[in-house]
Amino acid sequence: MKRHFALGMFLCCCFAFPSQGSVFDEARHKMVEEILGDTSATQSPLSPAVIAAMEKVERHRFVPADFAARAYDNRPLPIGYGQTISQPFVVALMTDLMRVKAGDRVLEIGTGSGYQAAVLAEIAGSVYSIEIITPLGKEARERLVSLGYRNINTRVGDGYYGWPEAAPFDAIIVTAAASHVPPPLIRQLKPGGRIVIPLGAQFMTQYLMLVEKQLGGSVTTREILPVRFVPLTGGH
Repeated sequence: MKRHFALGMFLCCCFAFPSQGSVFDEARHKMVEEILGDTSATQSPLSPAVIAAMEKVERHRFVPADFAARAYDNRPLPIGYGQTISQPFVVALMTDLMRVKAGDRVLEIGTGSGYQAAVLAEIAGSVYSIEIITPLGKEARERLVSLGYRNINTRVGDGYYGWPEAAPFDAIIVTAAASHVPPPLIRQLKPGGRIVIPLGAQFMTQYLMLVEKQLGGSVTTREILPVRFVPLTGGH
């Protein structure tokens, strides 16, 4: 899962932790309203739990300080090391598709700055998140701990192979585009569980896919919508 280092290291060290109260609160509420408008055109309404999580998690704390003023734009933003924090609409949609419930154990492949993990942690019982870029993973861990998230477990490693000692998982999310659904992730998913993953090559059409593991162990897939993600790479 080795990724590009095109944006340089200066972005990753200066993340925003300002507390500007109502300014960011209002921007976050407007962001959620825009997300609700977008999702109403693509699928059934978002669950109340997902809406509440998007309203609560302060996205400006997960972007570099230079981008804090744009943190609640409904668009991806760079976070250093050639990576981005996903568009809020995509975060909300992927979270909703996972159908996470209180008490669930979920796995995230691609921690990034930690924003998606934080959103999941507001709903699930425990979140396990893997990041392959060492400094990005370490910074995300420190950020999540400083923000008080005690139900998020992080590690640096190749997410293609999942987190077998913490399996099985009720739901799995992959935040980078793969050519196929990694078999280890299917094995680590509980029967009745869901994987949400973008599939497709970089610079070509990618699709967000919903993978469901039936109670009998068979797997079904459903195409949701076109997306664009950085590639999932590594030693596999």
